[in-house]
Amino acid sequence: MRQSDKRQSDMRHRLARLAVALSLAGALLTPPARAAEPLCLRGVNLSGAEFGTVPGRYGFDYLYPSAETIGRFAALGLTAVRLPIRWERLQPVLRQPLDPDELARLEATVSAATQAGLRTVIDLHNYAYHGKARIDSEMVTAEAFADVWRRLAQHFRGDASVAFGLMNEPHDIPAARWLVAANAAIAAIRETGARQLVLVSGSGWSGAHSWTADLPTGNNAAIMLGVADPGRNFAYEVHQYLDADFSGTHAECSRGADALEAVERLTGWLAKTGRRAFLGEIGASARRNCPERLRAVLDHVNANPQQWVGWTAWSAGDLWAPDYPLKLDPSGANAPVVAAIQGAAQAKPTCER
Repeated sequence: MRQSDKRQSDMRHRLARLAVALSLAGALLTPPARAAEPLCLRGVNLSGAEFGTVPGRYGFDYLYPSAETIGRFAALGLTAVRLPIRWERLQPVLRQPLDPDELARLEATVSAATQAGLRTVIDLHNYAYHGKARIDSEMVTAEAFADVWRRLAQHFRGDASVAFGLMNEPHDIPAARWLVAANAAIAAIRETGARQLVLVSGSGWSGAHSWTADLPTGNNAAIMLGVADPGRNFAYEVHQYLDADFSGTHAECSRGADALEAVERLTGWLAKTGRRAFLGEIGASARRNCPERLRAVLDHVNANPQQWVGWTAWSAGDLWAPDYPLKLDPSGANAPVVAAIQGAAQAKPTCER
């Protein structure tokens, strides 16, 4: 590294540390986030819009869920959908206007969900990347990340059925740097006048089981206390799967009991810190005991509405391969899993739709 580059790098690191320190200080001075009324999100992920290569061919490489698909899950008594989308399609060029065709598809999907009585979590499903460049790089700065959320918030600020999921599963960005970007995005959202719920992941894949752990990316439980929301309406987004490595890439659910224990521990941390969380992804196959283990986790979340704003199971959608083990289809091989989700959605205390 050249000396001038080293000086610039050192300066960036110092500024990042200063920003984190200021965020943490602000969090200590600001009361924990609380919404005016408890939220009750119980639903599924509707995948497809995040699929394929970019830009991709609409209807072939990627697809937004149809009104028919949305209606099929609304009929189960769900209250919400999480809608994964790709940043590069929505905003092909950073800091430039949103693509009108992609925005129209997103808006039509949100409208269809609203008409079906469902809330929509708009999930930027990019793992803290735009293309091959990571947030916190010179190409994708915190300001660039804030820009896309400013534009989205301006468009949806009048729609109370929408929640903003800042980023799906940041995994290799240091949590301290991710915090800076997340706070920049939250500030940009609030500057538009948008008051909706904002969902903030941690880094290191944002697993419930690892929330308090010292990960290579940092300790989410310590660092993400620095989330600063002027609107005081945010929740942490965590994911929790039931397979051997908690990745959701296997059909087995050998660690279902461990997953429940992890979510219970996180509930304790949330109660202690006065924070809230959202279980944005949890999934299981129809193998023996898996639907029951999934249901146990969802029941725990339902039973603790002061700490949890809700959950969305992974995953439904019109482009999944028929043999995908976690595919949610009321009439498919995973119908027992869908039945478990339906039971949890309708369980007491019930949600207002």
